[in-house]
Amino acid sequence: MASISLGAFQLYWASIVRTYSPHQIEFFGSLAVQLLFFWVPAIAYTALDYILPSFSARHKLQPAPKQPTWKEIKHCAYIVGRNQLMNTVFALLMLARSHYTGNPSSFQITETPPTLNIFLRDFLISWIVREISFYYVHRLFHTPRFYKMIHKVHHEFIAPVALAAQYAHPIEQVVANTLPVVMAPILLRTHILTFWAFLSWQLIETSTVHSGYDFFGAIAKGHDVHHEKFVVNYGAYGWMDWLHGTGPKQRAMSKNKRN
Repeated sequence: MASISLGAFQLYWASIVRTYSPHQIEFFGSLAVQLLFFWVPAIAYTALDYILPSFSARHKLQPAPKQPTWKEIKHCAYIVGRNQLMNTVFALLMLARSHYTGNPSSFQITETPPTLNIFLRDFLISWIVREISFYYVHRLFHTPRFYKMIHKVHHEFIAPVALAAQYAHPIEQVVANTLPVVMAPILLRTHILTFWAFLSWQLIETSTVHSGYDFFGAIAKGHDVHHEKFVVNYGAYGWMDWLHGTGPKQRAMSKNKRN
């Protein structure tokens, strides 16, 4: 059954590649992934407050007085929409330039999907590069100059919600939210299907990290603590914070030693 489904997908994918140009596939496919895999989980997490209020309250990591108001959530959605529109316009301009200058797509777009080994290799490298680059950019944005000028916008949400994952200054949207995700796939020139899989995962992850719920163990709790305390948990998974001593326990131990 699985082999039949895989075969049907390969035939369907080959048909798409033969029908549309690489630039069309890259632009419209990436746009669809962005809209589907960010907005659907983000809205679902946000809707829990209104559809299942008792269940939502039991699983919130921070108390009700710290939660954003409906007015703040609507403003958040507006800013996120603006940021995504900015990304879309920029991507469209770059693709138009590539099309008219005869440059190929940034990704491999072939009728044959990538092999499992290549898919896993590129996915893993992209994840490692994203974690490392995001950590250092995030720490840079917490220095006094850049925090006041750029990153303070994102920290208006002391108790984060899923939509706030892309609630950011336009510069942060490009440098912290976009470049760390697309940089490695573009440099590796991964297959477009690998990039879409990686992008989908990153969008679901960032919505979950900012959800404010305790459903997924430490992943959301760690970032919730970052929004509360500012100086810990700059990374998403903790290994970069462990390496640099910016985890909560390491910070506490360092502070106790100084005292």
